[in-house]
Amino acid sequence: MANRYRGEISAEFDGAKQSLCLTLGALAELEDAFGEQDLLSLAERFSSGRITSKDALRILGAGLRGAGHTISDEEVGKLKVEGGAAGYISIVARLLTATFGDNEEPSVSEPIERGAPSKPGK
Repeated sequence: MANRYRGEISAEFDGAKQSLCLTLGALAELEDAFGEQDLLSLAERFSSGRITSKDALRILGAGLRGAGHTISDEEVGKLKVEGGAAGYISIVARLLTATFGDNEEPSVSEPIERGAPSKPGK
């Protein structure tokens, strides 16, 4: 199970749950791939909100390898996720938030239904 306090997330690829984590080694891989000099410039690049499909491929590959999977970027490019392109970007966003964002508990996104309490026996 993924531990978001360690920067891990889980995502489903080809119908199977996988862990992803941008470890220090994975971040160094991304610095090299993107030609960035340090973690701050890497974080600034990602915070722009503009990520190409090639960026997403590299980030997902680094995250999977950081979690211990032996997989190439080419193989990552063949993986399918629910939701198509939006699904890939959602996974990338969750991974980057787990890595660079705060570690506060996520807020409840579904509204709480308010109504009369149910009566026993009905």
